[in-house]
Amino acid sequence: MARVKDDYRALTGPQKAAIFMLSLDDAQSSALFELMDDEEIRELSQIMSNLGSVNSKVVERLFLDFADQLSSTGSLVGSYDSTERLLSKALGEERVAQIMEELRGPAGRTMWDKLGNVNEAVLANYLKNEYPQTVAVVLSKIRPDHAANVLGTLPENFAMEVVIRMLSMEAVSKEILDHVEKTLRTEFMTNLARTARQDSHEMMAGIFNTLDRNTETRFMGALEERNRESAERIKQLMFTFDDLERVDSSGIQVLLRQTDKGQLSIALKGGSESVKELFFSNMSERAAKIMREDMDAMGAVRLKDVDEAQAAIVSIAKQLADSGEIVIAGQGEEEQLVY
Repeated sequence: MARVKDDYRALTGPQKAAIFMLSLDDAQSSALFELMDDEEIRELSQIMSNLGSVNSKVVERLFLDFADQLSSTGSLVGSYDSTERLLSKALGEERVAQIMEELRGPAGRTMWDKLGNVNEAVLANYLKNEYPQTVAVVLSKIRPDHAANVLGTLPENFAMEVVIRMLSMEAVSKEILDHVEKTLRTEFMTNLARTARQDSHEMMAGIFNTLDRNTETRFMGALEERNRESAERIKQLMFTFDDLERVDSSGIQVLLRQTDKGQLSIALKGGSESVKELFFSNMSERAAKIMREDMDAMGAVRLKDVDEAQAAIVSIAKQLADSGEIVIAGQGEEEQLVY
């Protein structure tokens, strides 16, 4: 029988990874396995199968260290810069640049396709500092509708200079196109990807959001003792079922149309009274009465089931906010969409 592992310091990196995978539910571990190659899966599976019993304190220490490092330093998360440095040791400069261009957004097969997926205000803000002739070349290579939106966002006098050059522009040589593409790749796209990169606290908030309530409370309490500043920032970024109070009535009605009623009944069992009233007040009187009766008939419900139902509804709410179908008000004076 494999010996019980009770010394966290004696664990190897692969053993920690194996414990982490075994601690996740099936959906989460499956999602991670899909990101691994066959060799990584074989190696990790071998370690998992030979791991034996692991002390619960070791598991908790592993998750606390993971949360602490990710929240404070991000040392567990690979970055574009570290990936580029690693590739540079094995590949040529041009090949590395091509690979990193694909890794960094936005999506698109060519540079001009990628520019077509950049917000017009963002693109215009960059182009207004370029020569009008360069801007004319760029706008001539992207979709007409997107070029029109960018042009309309540029300062009027500058935009007119660009129009004049586009009207008189002849065929652009390959050398000039290559130079413009290289500049866009090394300056604009790199900076765009860097500014869009997700903050480590945002990633940690997403992870904490998927933990069951007891585990989240335990981890958050321990993190507060070790790094209160990071713990508070994660709390601010987390979005819970009770935060749905920040959705207005029209948004709740949209959410109701997208939500399974049985799942909502379970979720509301663990919700605050104000959230329950928010949902009931946006139903017909008959529908609210039926749901209340269904909730009463359920009796006691497992906390795990409530957490899963609430997480599913929060996920739907976030998707609706991302698509602009509902608005989730931010704390303070401003309102913002939750991403």
